[in-house]
Amino acid sequence: MAGNLFKGRCSSVFDYKTEKYIVAKNKKVGVLYRLIQLSIIGYIIGWVFISKKGYQETDWAIQSSVITKLKGVSVTNTTESGLLVWGPEDYVIPPQGEAVLFVITNFLETPNQKLGYCAESPKVLDGRCQDDKDCENGKMVVAGHGVKSGKCLRKDDNSSNTCEIFGWCPIERKFKPQGPLLANAENFTIYIKNFIQFPKFKFSKSNVLDTTDESYLKKCRYDEELDPYCPIFRLGDITSRAGYKFRDMATFGGSIGIMIQWDCNLDKGYSSCHPQYQFTRLDISVSNKTIAVGFNFRHTRYYKNAAGETFRSLFKVYGVRFNIMVHGKAGKFSIVPTAINVGSGLALMGAGAFFCDMVLLYLMKKGTSYRERKFEGCRNTKSASEHNSTDDKKGAMENENLTC
Repeated sequence: MAGNLFKGRCSSVFDYKTEKYIVAKNKKVGVLYRLIQLSIIGYIIGWVFISKKGYQETDWAIQSSVITKLKGVSVTNTTESGLLVWGPEDYVIPPQGEAVLFVITNFLETPNQKLGYCAESPKVLDGRCQDDKDCENGKMVVAGHGVKSGKCLRKDDNSSNTCEIFGWCPIERKFKPQGPLLANAENFTIYIKNFIQFPKFKFSKSNVLDTTDESYLKKCRYDEELDPYCPIFRLGDITSRAGYKFRDMATFGGSIGIMIQWDCNLDKGYSSCHPQYQFTRLDISVSNKTIAVGFNFRHTRYYKNAAGETFRSLFKVYGVRFNIMVHGKAGKFSIVPTAINVGSGLALMGAGAFFCDMVLLYLMKKGTSYRERKFEGCRNTKSASEHNSTDDKKGAMENENLTC
């Protein structure tokens, strides 16, 4: 018996099984089934293949290099500095042309500072005092301008007492700028040269228009509609496209983000891969309630007089910081993602049949009748052959046949 059972199961391995289909004459379910099929086909064609380009292999690992160059001249005339002419070598920091650069638009100068003794600023909390005990000799002034000398200075009865310090004197003047000194800065131009590469497809390109006209870069200016492929931008146009006035940013400084987006469909060829530019201000919070608006820092210029004494001029500079960020992807036809997405779509077709089965089984009035035809009950019958011989009875076996 055990031998025949094992033999029967082994032979069933080579059986071919097929599905049994039942045609349900129900127009409502039929229309629902076709609508589901059309929806799945529309999703595959419209969203997967047309919108998301599911037939392409994509490379997100963009490799990028950015080189910048500014041009423009401005003139300032202040009491401390006198008449000055500012060129790119003066107002661009760092001057070598990187993806992050700072353009000076305003400054406050404290000239002719020399190492010596002077009073600390009354605005520095740690520099205030009542007597000499509050000014410990040799102690650094927290957030101040030098080292305490041990003396507490007092101008008059109505003024605040401050410690005497050893440092660069006179200390920095404190006042707010009223307007940008480099008023012509909005007419400066920045040349952004961007080289990109997608290593998976061995594709490389730059944002400079391919042309044989040598004078093109001398006369072109970026414009979204008239000249979208010119890599030269006017600073005033950049801030206005970010939604702000250049003069407001130039007074106290700010930060602008320049996003270069490359979305390349390599199936259309080299000439169809172009950069898209977006501009946004980065130093503004969502609530717009912050005291840390603007951007500034300090730097110095040292010199010596005829006697060999060292002096310096302290500059607190305000300006616009530009962050150039490059993002992108490239896509090209590949049979692998195409086959995967087609197979996924065909698998979704089965979901339509499953949903319609649920409707027929549990939501329709004749669901019981459909259930009886779809799921047929099975019964087991046994037949045994008996022999008169006692020895043959021990070897008798039962044959089971499945009838439906």
